[in-house]
Amino acid sequence: MARVVVQEAAFDLGAEFAALTAGRRDIGGIGAFVGTVRELSGGQRLEAMTLEHYPAMTAASLSHIAAEAERRWDLLGCTLIHRIGRLEPGAPIVLVLAAAAHRDAALAATGFLIDWLKTRAPFWKKECFADGDAHWVEARAEDDAAAARWSEPG
Repeated sequence: MARVVVQEAAFDLGAEFAALTAGRRDIGGIGAFVGTVRELSGGQRLEAMTLEHYPAMTAASLSHIAAEAERRWDLLGCTLIHRIGRLEPGAPIVLVLAAAAHRDAALAATGFLIDWLKTRAPFWKKECFADGDAHWVEARAEDDAAAARWSEPG
């Protein structure tokens, strides 16, 4: 049911939307999130961000995240696409689509998917700045707090 892809190439939002909805008349709502590379990070002008990953680990992690969303919400389909490689400011980096019969499930699943992708998917991000400085991005407490809202009791 879930489409999970890690790729260097840019994705086509329209084509992905069409693929998710093709021939479907039971979908009542689709939650969508497209993340892009920001121009500024920590007050510095970003020249590019490079994303690296370990393919087998990343595929397993993303599949687990999608399966968890499908377990929690009655989804009719979902799409997770995350890009790797060198990406310049303005470039799309991640796509999350979640389709359901009702908007509440679609929107909640979309929020869950992006929060867990941000904190649980094994990607390493290196920011390269216009002044020649570069550093690996550290995990942020704000992202962990956002993901924690999806913890189940017990």
